[in-house]
Amino acid sequence: MRLEEYWGVGPKTRETLVEQLGRERAIQAIESGDVRALSDAGLARGRATRILRRATGGDGMDTLATSDARSAYKELLDLAVEHAVTERAADRIRVLTPLTSREAMESRVDDVLAACDAWATLEDNDREAVLAAYERYDERDESTHAAVEAALALLEAGVDSGPFAAIADLERGTLAEAAEALAALDDGRVTRGADDELDRLRDALGAIEDMDANVLEVIEELRSDGVRDVGQFREAFEDCLLTETDVTIDRVRDAMATDAADATDFVGTTLRALRSDLTAAIDEREDAVAGAFEGTLDESREAVEQAVSAVDDIALHLSLARFALAYDCTRPVFVDSESPANASARSARAGGQAAAVSVLEARNLTLAAHDDESVQPVTYALGDHGVVDVPDDVNSVPGTERVSVLTGANSGGKTTLLETLCQVVLLATMGLPVPAERAEVTPVDSLVFHRRHASFNAGVLESTLRSIVPPLSADGRTLMLVDEFEAITEPGSAANLLHGLVTLSVTRDALAVFVTHLADDLEPLPSEARVDGIFAEGLNPDLELLVDYQPRFDTVGRSTPEFIVSRLVANADDRSERAGFETLAEAVGNEIVQRTLADARWSERD
Repeated sequence: MRLEEYWGVGPKTRETLVEQLGRERAIQAIESGDVRALSDAGLARGRATRILRRATGGDGMDTLATSDARSAYKELLDLAVEHAVTERAADRIRVLTPLTSREAMESRVDDVLAACDAWATLEDNDREAVLAAYERYDERDESTHAAVEAALALLEAGVDSGPFAAIADLERGTLAEAAEALAALDDGRVTRGADDELDRLRDALGAIEDMDANVLEVIEELRSDGVRDVGQFREAFEDCLLTETDVTIDRVRDAMATDAADATDFVGTTLRALRSDLTAAIDEREDAVAGAFEGTLDESREAVEQAVSAVDDIALHLSLARFALAYDCTRPVFVDSESPANASARSARAGGQAAAVSVLEARNLTLAAHDDESVQPVTYALGDHGVVDVPDDVNSVPGTERVSVLTGANSGGKTTLLETLCQVVLLATMGLPVPAERAEVTPVDSLVFHRRHASFNAGVLESTLRSIVPPLSADGRTLMLVDEFEAITEPGSAANLLHGLVTLSVTRDALAVFVTHLADDLEPLPSEARVDGIFAEGLNPDLELLVDYQPRFDTVGRSTPEFIVSRLVANADDRSERAGFETLAEAVGNEIVQRTLADARWSERD
């Protein structure tokens, strides 16, 4: 395959990759999703990530039909990366893409949840040991030695199920010996600390080399001790060598020069002989020690290769498990075919495929990531869902309509609900657990997520329609999540266009939620669509808006200008400013404003 056939690889990028990696290595890096290899070759990390996403999951990336959908996808990856146990795992998370088969989704969910179960059963000290081993693995650039140490830490911690099963049958003793051998060898050389005798010989050689570099000083020091004749000099030099170098007496005496012309010649010749002798001894000892360690590695090669192969995969699943546990995520239920459970609900449309996006007690991850304990979980459903066992505080059960118009209070959480549904669908289609007590998801071919964009001009309207209508018109299942479409054109035209989008969604059998303040202007809606509402309930004693974020099904929600005006009246310090707000209070209903303020004061007394 030619490198240019990969998305994002043009002539310049191909030249860089071939020069730095070679063609085969570059192709291998792209196919395996190796972000580090491409970035080390000179590509910007962001560009490398985009290339690999397309190379390893191009069809899945095509699911993200709008820039807002792609933005939401990247935001989720960023949250998951925060829980990665290695940089390599973080890179692999960054190139995860939506999957295109239910089997692949369920397989990954199985692996991640198995990793969750295994990780959750570990004691804190075992978790710390595993994380420390992976930290060393990172610091050592994922060396074979560090990989074996990480595998040993996992075995010691006792994790042996799910993705950890890949190393469960490895013999700890064999891996420990391999780790010792890998630590002992560095590019064929035996490292210090691996063999005491080799270290002693090397130390001795070092001392001899130091003396050889300072021969005159050695001689002067011997003479300063009162040595005068040859016999005394020979004995004193022998004592010096035995004391300073840890060389054996036999090796010293064998090296002593016998026909030296003077003291300098005698000392120099002896030291050179010792250097030669010790070098030969070191080489011989090192060959023997290295051979023993290499033999150990040969015997444990299969176990080492299994450990190295498994450690990266375990790091990925462990990272995803930590992410899922951090947000209390659960297994999504995939709905994509007719089943007895929903057959009666679909009797009016018999013969079609079941489809649903439904969540019970779902949480928005963006809010949860900021430790907002006040986040209210919500229940919502489209299509042929099984979310009927709803919480007691939910006033009604959602019907099986696939299209809804969501209305209600300003700051009522409508946009957050859209984001939550988008997050659940994205996570499920990536094969990851989702932040809900229960979720049912139909994998879609196109995810159209459109956030509110307050740009009121024809160009924005045209570009928005170009991005959201083609996926809806194409073959395949589409999920539409559109927020305040009216923000990009005048209300009258917006209502007409939005009515057309709702009708098209019904016609195309799409799943859709349209957030709008124009519900009354959309009547009559197709019978297959429903209107849901979110309601504000007043002001608290601090004059903050009280909102029930749980939508009420088949109920039009209302905006809350009277509550906002009530707060402005109460907080106005300037007399003229207050008078202006009181004029607005009369416009929205002075009686309602006064009652709102009275209720807030009563709540404060309570």
